[in-house]
Amino acid sequence: MLDGGATPKVVALGVLRTPPNDPLPARLAALMVDFESLFDEFEPDAVAVEQVFFQANTRTAMGVAQASGLALALAHRRGCRVRQYTPTHVKETVAGWGRADKSQVQRMVQSRLGLATLPSPADAADAAALALCHLACEPLEIRLADGRSTRVVTG
Repeated sequence: MLDGGATPKVVALGVLRTPPNDPLPARLAALMVDFESLFDEFEPDAVAVEQVFFQANTRTAMGVAQASGLALALAHRRGCRVRQYTPTHVKETVAGWGRADKSQVQRMVQSRLGLATLPSPADAADAAALALCHLACEPLEIRLADGRSTRVVTG
């Protein structure tokens, strides 16, 4: 969590890839090794994962869902707080519009993180946007889980 609205510091930003022609079990095994290495290196307290929705390409959605499941299970096993956010929620939180396109998300991530260049590839910007969404939403989620009230005064 950030204190007092501080700007998050980027420690690492990237995308994990596996050979597309490898069989699914081999690709998932390689991702598991990569995830475990990242958990060992960065020792996160929390992990945010995008909720997967089935779209036109069911095969891609299934693969992404299986990879997400690995991340969710490993994060839970490591004692991390685990949250999932829909793509629309992430875009709304980071870009101010739930139907923002990839370039709009990239520009907002660049701006919010103070990056000199657009994060690339676009999937890395999506991951950073997910982290920014989590940083914005988690304090409220923790208060609600703890049973603490949140007061809002409007004028």
